Amino acid sequence: MGSSETFENELTQLLPRLRRFAFSLSRNGADADDLAQATIERALRSRGQWEPGSRLDSWLYRIMRNLWIDTARARGRKEKHEAPEEEAQFVGEDPRESMDASLELKRAMAAMNRLPDEQREIVALILVEGFGYREVSEMLDLPIGTVSSRLVRGRTALLEMLGGSADG
Repeated sequence: MGSSETFENELTQLLPRLRRFAFSLSRNGADADDLAQATIERALRSRGQWEPGSRLDSWLYRIMRNLWIDTARARGRKEKHEAPEEEAQFVGEDPRESMDASLELKRAMAAMNRLPDEQREIVALILVEGFGYREVSEMLDLPIGTVSSRLVRGRTALLEMLGGSADG
């Protein structure tokens, strides 16, 4: 199998994880889909920059995070001049359709969404995606101590919001 096929196969296998991370960043299904798609497009266009033998998932997460930062900045500028799209998005919709997930998952996601952005992305990468501290440190270009402290604060806040004990 050629390196191009290997790249595409690995990329395909990572799609569910990329979508999950995109959702943790954006907190919105449609935005997560757009972010995941933009990440894949950028990765395919830039595949020559990826070094075979290095971790493709880390490279993709870094691309996604950078795209999300760009998106958030652009939205900030746009929101100064336009009314939020969310205000009209659900007019006339029956909210019961979206109630198919379990209550515990909804509670956990709601709690995760209330975390500050810098804690939420660390919690998502380490606790949800299973990356190690060092990997996340390199991926986000942060000192490992910063990663560790954000994870501790994020995990503690989640436990408090969910009514658990931070002592374990």
